[in-house]
Amino acid sequence: MATTATKQQPSGPVLDWSAGHGPVTGALSATTGAFAVATTGAATGMPPGWAMAVGAAGALGHTVVGLRLRNAGRTLATRAASWLVGAGWTTWAMTHGPLTWAALGSLATIGVGIGAAARSTALYEEAREEEAIAAEQRQIAAELSAERRAIAAEWVDRIQRVCSITVRVVGVEKWETGTGYSLDAELPPGGATWNKIAAESPRLSADARLPHGCTATASPGIHQGRVIIDVTTVNVLEQERTYPAEYGPLSVHTGIPWGYRTNAEEIRAYLREQCALVVGPTGSGKTNLVHLILAGLARAEDMLTWVIDLNAGSAGLPWVLPALSGEIKSGDGKAVRPGIDWLAGTFDEAMTMLDTAVRVAKQRKMGYQDLLARHNTDLLPISPKIPQIMLVIDEGAEILASGDRDMRKLAEKILEVIRIARAMGIRTVLTALGATGSVLGNLMIRREAKVRVALTGGETEGMDLSKMFPGSRGLRVEQAPYKGAGFMGTPESPAALFKAWRILPNQIREIIAATSDRHPVLDEISAKAAGPAYARRWDADRTTWMRDHTPADDAPGTGPSREGLNLSALRSERPAEQVSPEEQMLRQFRAQIDAEFATAADPHGPAAEEAPPRSGGLNLSALRGEQDSPAQQAALAVLLAAGAEGTGASAIARALADEYGTNRQTVVGWLKAWVQDGTAVRVGEGTKARYVHRRHAPETRAEE
Repeated sequence: MATTATKQQPSGPVLDWSAGHGPVTGALSATTGAFAVATTGAATGMPPGWAMAVGAAGALGHTVVGLRLRNAGRTLATRAASWLVGAGWTTWAMTHGPLTWAALGSLATIGVGIGAAARSTALYEEAREEEAIAAEQRQIAAELSAERRAIAAEWVDRIQRVCSITVRVVGVEKWETGTGYSLDAELPPGGATWNKIAAESPRLSADARLPHGCTATASPGIHQGRVIIDVTTVNVLEQERTYPAEYGPLSVHTGIPWGYRTNAEEIRAYLREQCALVVGPTGSGKTNLVHLILAGLARAEDMLTWVIDLNAGSAGLPWVLPALSGEIKSGDGKAVRPGIDWLAGTFDEAMTMLDTAVRVAKQRKMGYQDLLARHNTDLLPISPKIPQIMLVIDEGAEILASGDRDMRKLAEKILEVIRIARAMGIRTVLTALGATGSVLGNLMIRREAKVRVALTGGETEGMDLSKMFPGSRGLRVEQAPYKGAGFMGTPESPAALFKAWRILPNQIREIIAATSDRHPVLDEISAKAAGPAYARRWDADRTTWMRDHTPADDAPGTGPSREGLNLSALRSERPAEQVSPEEQMLRQFRAQIDAEFATAADPHGPAAEEAPPRSGGLNLSALRGEQDSPAQQAALAVLLAAGAEGTGASAIARALADEYGTNRQTVVGWLKAWVQDGTAVRVGEGTKARYVHRRHAPETRAEE
């Protein structure tokens, strides 16, 4: 039979022999040691002088050690005296006998004295050490205070010199990130406001000789008589930082991080009641920011993301395809869910999504009345069981400003969602190519999109920051010349410089895998309202376009040569009901050309010298002018086809997008050049401006 040894537990008090002596144990050890030595020495005839010699050596040794430890004088004296008194008693006891009442009584008295002296010196040493630490802290505080006083005095003089305002700095706080500091200043009586200092931000920054990309910005203080001035001393905007690799859970209530300020602290967007507007020209990092926003929404436990991108769904495909194709697996080998809940890349799918959102909002209003009453609120309590729906619409602001018939239908639905769905937890994030009057002209957008981002990348064309951030002063595009940098303002944080993290493609795949089990499911009431349109959103017949990577027959380089003006290149094979009015007009114009006129040869081609064009025909070489680009030639054809009514840059860009991939910004540049050289005439101002070919301009027709 196997036996096991049991460990015997010690009984009685446990003594820690490695612990040091305290006042009581030290005195007891000294007296018992002296008594033992005296008794042994008396019994063996030990010379009494030896005890005195040992005591003197002990006193000397403790004094040397105490000096090295920088003990106080009273501590050194107490310890030396203890050794000498103990040695003196031992010497006397060895001579006269240690077992007499006189010897024992005097030893006990010595023990009590040694204990009391040791306790007193220990307390003194503790107080002395605490005082030394406090003195060091006072010295550090004095040095910091002196530095802060110098900073405060410097900025008082600077504000007086630049702004003609005498302020009193009541506090200077250095940022933990080491990239700057903040001044809390009191404004003088007489009606001075913080806005006057904010308006002089560029001059203050220049006067302070701050590095490029660093600013001195003013914002409201604790009350209207105070101002906070944030001074950046390190330009963090020029650094590219990748999206944080920690993909922990987020919530609509905690906010979604979109980037970081100049003080290196992250800034969050709170989208429970607010919509968002993101503008940025080509090359400013807008697409990267869209992916960054989608990453934050994917990490949220109480949010579902629906994406509309009519540019072949490019904004949402990286979040969908890896999951649908089975390229990514979870830790246990199971398939993962897409990073977004729904993707619309076509007009029909976008209309279906927006109709579904409207039905969900209305059904939630009816189905959750009891829940709203129990919580005594008119805002639907958002949670993982009742998730918020975020509609991310790439270039959605352009849809709202478009004059195209189909786009107007989408715009009406988008505005309806924005108007009716705030309380029921459906909000939108719209993007645009620029901060222009056409984008910000809609009152609904200005009122609801309080979270605003303007990525500049140094681009000044079409970036009216005063319209994007009304009331904010001192914002200049040249302050953020870096890709991904710009300005961000929220109801909780005034408009100021910020930069978006760089999110890498492999991080998107990591986030899809990490957050697959975190995505909520649409609540029962909302799912019932959404119906089959939502339930079958990932069916093969509705996602075929996502997997169709076959290049088009007329892709550049795969079709016939397009030297010269090839009008057949502008033809579209789409059904007539899916063609915009501008494109229908263009088709009619091409048909008229083919039926009634002869097309002139390319003036730059080999046939130009063989046969001149017929005098009675339509010489299309007039459309070429000095343009060498087929896209520009096609744009001129669209402009000419528009007739006396004229057209705009957006309509021309849409007509050429499929064939040439031309965007609105490019067309705007062409139109400006044509107005300058007389090829086109600008009619109207602002959002009603149209461009008319010179052949159809009123002045030209009058001359003819």
